[in-house]
Amino acid sequence: MESGLYVVATPIGNLGDITARALDVLAAADLVAAEDTRHTARLLQHFSITTSLLAYHEHSDDRAQARILACLADGGTVALVSDAGTPLISDPGYRLVRDVQEAGYRVIPLPGPCAAIAALSASGLPTDRFLFEGFLPAKAGARLRRLQDLASESATLVFYEAPHRVVETLQAMLETFGAQREALLARELSKTFETLKRAPLAELAGFVAGDSNQQRGEIVLAVAGQRRRDDSLSPDTQKLLLRLAQELPAKRATTLVAELTGLRKKQLYDFLLEQRQST
Repeated sequence: MESGLYVVATPIGNLGDITARALDVLAAADLVAAEDTRHTARLLQHFSITTSLLAYHEHSDDRAQARILACLADGGTVALVSDAGTPLISDPGYRLVRDVQEAGYRVIPLPGPCAAIAALSASGLPTDRFLFEGFLPAKAGARLRRLQDLASESATLVFYEAPHRVVETLQAMLETFGAQREALLARELSKTFETLKRAPLAELAGFVAGDSNQQRGEIVLAVAGQRRRDDSLSPDTQKLLLRLAQELPAKRATTLVAELTGLRKKQLYDFLLEQRQST
């Protein structure tokens, strides 16, 4: 196996989700750098892998990084893993990756499980654009201010949240984004008690607050972005669309304007409907 730092995604729950390539790298590496060696030891033991473990996390001192760089300097291989999912996604490690690259060694990513992407794929929310926010601030005031900053964002928002804060966070989202904004609770993905529930924030907040079981485990929250108002169309776009709609069916007119402007067809079509209803 070529020398370098291998960034290895590991299962977020179901061990069957590990890739064959990940198993090969973990078994062949000279060293596995793990966020929590006790957690990773159980994973390696399950697959009968005996590679040496090294603790590497955000509180590690320089000795851990020095050992990794020394291994690479000797032509060795190091596998970097987090407790679950893809390393560096709301996990420590980017400084190590930068230092390894700057020292002239290869960094090789191994794609695999990621809770944020898994949640999005089953969310029923738009995924053409999304903004990964990770964990919101723990303190209520800072959390509310951050949500207020995101209130006008049109992309789907994706958060990780601790179980003991999920009720407060959903309430803050309800107050900031409004009762009807759609959101998703994705809890314990790929595990026995997996929950996937999409609903308006008012309903979702009540659902979680009323069931203590939904306040446990690993949690992803996804929130639909703010819908762009039809009056955001420029006057020139409105004029062009209305003129074409006099000569063509509405869907054909919106398709042509969408191709010319890059705007969403639904946004244009909704504008036409609103104009017709108001006349």
